[in-house]
Amino acid sequence: MLRFKITIIAVCLVSMSIPSLAQQQRPNIIFLLADDLGIGDVGCYGQQKIRTPNIDALALSGMKFTQFYSGSTVCGPCRSSFMTGLHTGHTPVRGNRGVQPEGQYPLPANTNTIARMLQANGYITADFGKWGLGGIGTDGIPLKQGFDIFYGYNCQTLAHNYYPDHLWSNNDRIELPNKTKDSVYSADLIQQNAMKFIHQEHRQPFFLYLSYTLPHAGLNLPRDSVYWNYVKQFNDAPLKETAGVKQYESGPFEPYPHAAYAAMVARLDKYVGEIKASLKKQGLEENTLFIFTSDNGPHKEGGNDPEFFNSNGIYRGRKRDLYDGGIHMPFIASWKGRIPSNSTSNQLAAIWDMFPTFLSAAGVRSSATIDGISLLPTLLNKNGQQVQHEYLYWEFHEEGGKQAVRWGKWKAIQLKVSEKTDGPIELYDLEADPSEKNNIAAQQPAIVKQMVAYILAAHVSNKDWPLLKSEK
Repeated sequence: MLRFKITIIAVCLVSMSIPSLAQQQRPNIIFLLADDLGIGDVGCYGQQKIRTPNIDALALSGMKFTQFYSGSTVCGPCRSSFMTGLHTGHTPVRGNRGVQPEGQYPLPANTNTIARMLQANGYITADFGKWGLGGIGTDGIPLKQGFDIFYGYNCQTLAHNYYPDHLWSNNDRIELPNKTKDSVYSADLIQQNAMKFIHQEHRQPFFLYLSYTLPHAGLNLPRDSVYWNYVKQFNDAPLKETAGVKQYESGPFEPYPHAAYAAMVARLDKYVGEIKASLKKQGLEENTLFIFTSDNGPHKEGGNDPEFFNSNGIYRGRKRDLYDGGIHMPFIASWKGRIPSNSTSNQLAAIWDMFPTFLSAAGVRSSATIDGISLLPTLLNKNGQQVQHEYLYWEFHEEGGKQAVRWGKWKAIQLKVSEKTDGPIELYDLEADPSEKNNIAAQQPAIVKQMVAYILAAHVSNKDWPLLKSEK
């Protein structure tokens, strides 16, 4: 198929038909982004083996989305998409790429991030967890991208180790005693610092980005009662390193990977409960928009077994796939008195929609050129005012290069685009075939032609992130 370029401008569609919230008390915004948590890993989306009572309660208190998508199928580009409101055909970070001495390819200095926008409009901004969008000493670090406070891992590669020798507090390296008996579990330490932030008296509204690391590999956590209860529940014989299960990078070998993964998800669930309890105790529930989602599909590393847990639900694929198992995410939004409780939405949405949604909630007008649309009408049960996406787009710069587009019920995927000029298009009808089992491209040439046009329009060439064979 002939490739050509179509340049498009994606306009920020912050809904102005919703009554202005700027005239009222502006809400706090909490955005919790889990790491490698599959849509099937939580109870309210069908999980049967792992108990997630607090996440399930969050869903009962608010709205659960059934068609929410990540920005990518791996960490870095998903976070870039969230921060910029741009899909991976436009966002400045389109893959995971490390830089020395520590960190990843940085967001440019002039990046218009959601944190910077809220900070400029009176919000205190904080990130607790994993950054992954700029190495130490670059313009991409959190404090240069709109955050007042940062605590956690700068580097997503180092975040694979839950007992690191250091974390970062703003620009200060915090040494940890993790070569002694006083070892500190990083996820707990990050949660403790986040809770301290919530407990502070805030004279301004706050934007709290909780970029937590659970349940990403390596599989490792304190051997507490929850862990041992799952060992007992699953009744698995302990694995040995000679059984074909390799340790994950520099982390320790985990003899009970099923129990470890379940306990890590349960720990994340406990954190959600602590946040909700703190908001209630301080009387902040009615003035806080709390969103829970994940960055990409489940991993199969370090002995993790997504098939055992049915972590991707009914969807095909997992992390590093552009089939729905890699990018179709859990998404829960709670805002007491504003978002209808125990509600479900089939609104088609993606993580780049958070940018205009948060601005709408904060009453901030913006002329930023982005791909997102505000979901505030849907959240406030004003569906007649909801703007719709024409299509959603993803590209992935590993495994030979991949592109995908969602248009209504149709989903198209193209593989090996870095190796072939015109690789074949796969086409799926997600209404009839949500598991993407039946490729019907040959039966729908007109739909395929339209999907190709969307793919060509959405991908804007970037010299630092060549995708197509012609760009290399």
